[in-house]
Amino acid sequence: MIAQSLSRWIGRSALVLGLICSAQAMAQPVYRCEHQGKVQYSHEPCLGATVVDTTPTQGMDKFTGVSKKSQEVRSEELNRTISNALMPLTGRTPEERALQIRRYKLAPQVQRECRLLDDQMPEQEEAVRRSAPGIKGEAEAKLFLSRSRYRNLGC
Repeated sequence: MIAQSLSRWIGRSALVLGLICSAQAMAQPVYRCEHQGKVQYSHEPCLGATVVDTTPTQGMDKFTGVSKKSQEVRSEELNRTISNALMPLTGRTPEERALQIRRYKLAPQVQRECRLLDDQMPEQEEAVRRSAPGIKGEAEAKLFLSRSRYRNLGC
């Protein structure tokens, strides 16, 4: 009886650990940068960069009836399902939960700085959109510094 309970607990713990590890492998933002008329895409921010949506496609189930989803997509779907099930208990969206898991191992002061940057960067992006051409460079420089710091901290 005790051995069976212990076995189930170990199995569930392994599942949760696997989900946490797979959630940490989530994609980082991709930036579109223009320099001297050439367009480059990078995982590192550049001055005047725009963030590109790189959400993966979810497979072609409807045509064949067979799932052609990669392991990464299936893992993400499982994480999202678990997050949605936990949302009434935790009050966190799947995106917020994934962010929490990704930042779990960061030092407390780094976590605080990441939260500060979470608040600053949307405001800075809006400032870049609203700024006049003459002062746009200054707003872009601030946003670039924030994005660089965000990436260097591992937020």
